[in-house]
Amino acid sequence: MPSATVDTTDTRQRLLDAAGKVFAEKGFRSATIREICKRAKANVAAVNYHFGDKERFYAEVLGYAHRCALEKYPPHLGLAETATAEERLTAFVRSFLLRVLDNGRPAWHGKLMLREMAEPTAALDRLVEESIRPNLDLLRSIVTDLLGDAATDDDVRASASSIVAQCLFYYQCRPVITRLNPQQSYDPAAIDRLADHITRFSLGGLRHRAEERRRERS
Repeated sequence: MPSATVDTTDTRQRLLDAAGKVFAEKGFRSATIREICKRAKANVAAVNYHFGDKERFYAEVLGYAHRCALEKYPPHLGLAETATAEERLTAFVRSFLLRVLDNGRPAWHGKLMLREMAEPTAALDRLVEESIRPNLDLLRSIVTDLLGDAATDDDVRASASSIVAQCLFYYQCRPVITRLNPQQSYDPAAIDRLADHITRFSLGGLRHRAEERRRERS
């Protein structure tokens, strides 16, 4: 019995990894269960057994990729609960960059997420509610602390979006960046420098906005 359990778990994992690669290469609509099972060395019926239909299978693969990244680089990066808002922002930015730029993670993770953003499916709704929204809420809470009581909801939303956009720029525009600046690297030290820059740049903007709001109220 234990050996059968191990084999079942192994099959499920092989299906997730194989599906991630196929979905990343071909997209949800063009990928076939038959090709995924062939790469995973699994019976075609295994997908239905472990995941159900293709839509639920794809949603699980998408969530799996995102969970792997978050487990490796959580937004708090192990900070103590007493950490300052500045420290929490630094950790959030650094963890975000590590999740999207880490060369050590499977290449299909990032490629799959990019394809989903370009060609969204129903699975994106689930991913947003279960994972992306909670992380954005965390960032907004950090921004709220940094802006102070005078900040409006629009200030918080716009500031959080700007911080995320800076991080995504280095991932989505990576092919152009490396052509414009061939010396640009994405090793851990380079990611730390980018995180420091984005954090300092963002803190400067947040402090300026907070001061503007205080002057308006006085």
